[in-house]
Amino acid sequence: MFKHILVPTDGSRFSQETVKRAISFAKEAGARITFFSAEHKFSPLYFGGVSAISDASAAQMFHNAVDSVAHAILDEAVKLAQEAGVECGMLVLTSNVPYEAIIEAASRCACDLIFMASHGHKGITSLLLGGETQKVLTHCTIPVLVYRYTQA
Repeated sequence: MFKHILVPTDGSRFSQETVKRAISFAKEAGARITFFSAEHKFSPLYFGGVSAISDASAAQMFHNAVDSVAHAILDEAVKLAQEAGVECGMLVLTSNVPYEAIIEAASRCACDLIFMASHGHKGITSLLLGGETQKVLTHCTIPVLVYRYTQA
């Protein structure tokens, strides 16, 4: 039924468990996976109209650091999928609005399912269903499978 699954991950414990379950699901379905991460855009801080960061290389250093973390998370997911024999790839987009980036990634990769955690590492406000997951469900036309990980 599903041929190409987008699996957003932020490296949180819930997200890591979701990656494992998505790999199992994809293997059973004969689907391929694109693991996805949204990098934050660099935003210099301003205090009273004066930039708190005046180093011209700050934006590049920020991008390199964030990109390194995103790729480390995605590399681990790809490794797990390859070990399970599931075809996969990865995509990183830069955005400060993660749910929009998730929907854009699914569309760009022609995914027919988004498989994501019920919640990430946010606090009590996202206890029942994660903020980004809720936004994806609300704004997306692609089917979304929400995986709720519970510790045994």
